[in-house]
Amino acid sequence: MKQWHKEIIAYQIYPRSYCDTNGDGIGDIKGIIGKLDYLKELGINTVWLSPCYPSPGDDNGYDISDYRGIAPEYGSIEEFKEMLDGMHSRGIRLLMDLVVNHTSDEHEWFVKSRESRDNPYRDYYIWRDPVDGHEPNEWVAAFGGSAWEYDEKTGQYYLHLFSKKQPDLNWENPKVRQEIADMINYWLDMGVDGFRCDVINNISKDFTRPYAGGNGPRLHEFLHELHVRALEPHGAFTVGETWGLTPAQALDLTGEARGELTTTFQFEHLLLGRVNGDKFDPEPVDRKAFVDILAKWEYGLASDSYPVLVMENHDQPRALSRFGDRENYPYESATMLAMLLYGMRGIPFIYQGQELGLHDPTFNSIDEYRDIETINAYNELKATGKFTEDELIKKMQYGSRDCGRTPMPWTTGSEGGFTSGTPWIKTQVDAGFTVEEQERDEKSVLNFYRKLIKLRKEIPALADGEFALLLNENNTSVYTRTLDGETVYVVSRFDESECPMPDCIPAGLTVLLNNYDSVGDTLKPFQSIWFKK
Repeated sequence: MKQWHKEIIAYQIYPRSYCDTNGDGIGDIKGIIGKLDYLKELGINTVWLSPCYPSPGDDNGYDISDYRGIAPEYGSIEEFKEMLDGMHSRGIRLLMDLVVNHTSDEHEWFVKSRESRDNPYRDYYIWRDPVDGHEPNEWVAAFGGSAWEYDEKTGQYYLHLFSKKQPDLNWENPKVRQEIADMINYWLDMGVDGFRCDVINNISKDFTRPYAGGNGPRLHEFLHELHVRALEPHGAFTVGETWGLTPAQALDLTGEARGELTTTFQFEHLLLGRVNGDKFDPEPVDRKAFVDILAKWEYGLASDSYPVLVMENHDQPRALSRFGDRENYPYESATMLAMLLYGMRGIPFIYQGQELGLHDPTFNSIDEYRDIETINAYNELKATGKFTEDELIKKMQYGSRDCGRTPMPWTTGSEGGFTSGTPWIKTQVDAGFTVEEQERDEKSVLNFYRKLIKLRKEIPALADGEFALLLNENNTSVYTRTLDGETVYVVSRFDESECPMPDCIPAGLTVLLNNYDSVGDTLKPFQSIWFKK
């Protein structure tokens, strides 16, 4: 397989919030088609498209009722093909979202599965008898409550690691695995270039564990089988959403000789600022740990895998609000974070609006939220009686997935130019943070991203150079990327105060990129510089 994935500059589109062309308040495929030139000018060459399949929308499209269709609110299969052709004509590849740990409870397979215990589709899902009149085990769902839902009609429980409307598929059943492989081939034959694989390490369950989770005993077998049946013949790219892995476990999934996944996301640095990883329980971010974790993964995957560089997605609040200084240094901290992360070895993934330096919107009440995880967490915390309403809203504001899901602000007009109707979720349009304004501002986050992406493509050491961390202390870091005698130094000040230029930066270097106007003897707040030797 050609190693084209090492050239990827990826951009995630959350279609529901990208661009609406028919005034129904929901983004659509025609809206994406109309923005393809914008993506081309940004410099990206790959799009990850979040689910656009038919879905009841319990989890905003991650509860799929038809794997081979396009949701009517997004458009038609003909429009999808037009979008795909438009991307390919501009040198942009398309990754679809592969959600195969679970389906919607309205998927035809599950509708048949729950009809009776002897239905041919019964074993497409995971059903268990009650134990002492209760759930089969104590597993808890990711969105709260038990991971088991009782079905009155057949007297058994079915497993759902997420919403009760997202029953887990039974990957132990070879018929399920063949259905999935056939579906993947359907999209790849159409011209899709690969997949982002949703919670893919959950497909194999280990029922000997006291907690729900992935990395079950047949995970590698299942992934290799998919690779052989569908992915390898098409030269498809895959990136796995795999929470909780170590670098060694990631290598087991992505080593070039494994025949499983191309690469995986790692989210360890995104768990910082959360007490015990709880996204609704904030604590100060350890900025040294942020860099240390990134470096750990750079070193851990250096031998036989190509990591992914990610800071935002549809499941995370905005990075500027979490790790930067949105009040005093919004431009500087947004650009510093980009330089710090995307100077590393790996595949850059940019989430829509990140290239504008968007920060979290302000939600004033639980009624403004749409995310099932947020609403469930709010209700559970409220039931404890430990928090005031203001405290609850602050907790939701800090961790909600909806913080990254508000509509893309294209213009300064009504609803940010996203829709002519009423948006499905509130918009937030702040002065200076629209595409329209940043397009004409030479010193904008958008134009800075364009420069950064151009350099990533032009300088071989940034694409595949060896990584070495030289310094990470007092919120200042320096690392190098070296290839064929060419070295790039990345120095970053992750703090609101100035500090001396680190001693490990030699004299006589050429400045490639700088988020301030000049380079001196000190580093300014949130300054980052790429030097070339």
